[in-house]
Amino acid sequence: VNGPIPLPTNKRIYTVLRSPHVNKKSREQFQLSSYKRLMDIYSSSSKTIDALMKLELPSGVEVEIKV
Repeated sequence: VNGPIPLPTNKRIYTVLRSPHVNKKSREQFQLSSYKRLMDIYSSSSKTIDALMKLELPSGVEVEIKV
């Protein structure tokens, strides 16, 4: 097993006007960040893959397994 290896963070920045009518210079920024980690499992069995698939994770956390 090698990891968790941090991958680059995906950041999306949205800029919106604070006022709908005037003050174009007054703006507010919101940011969405996605964090990714990579784990290399060198010798895996079907038992290992089943255990990873059955993990109870909080909402918003996603696991992708590539064989």
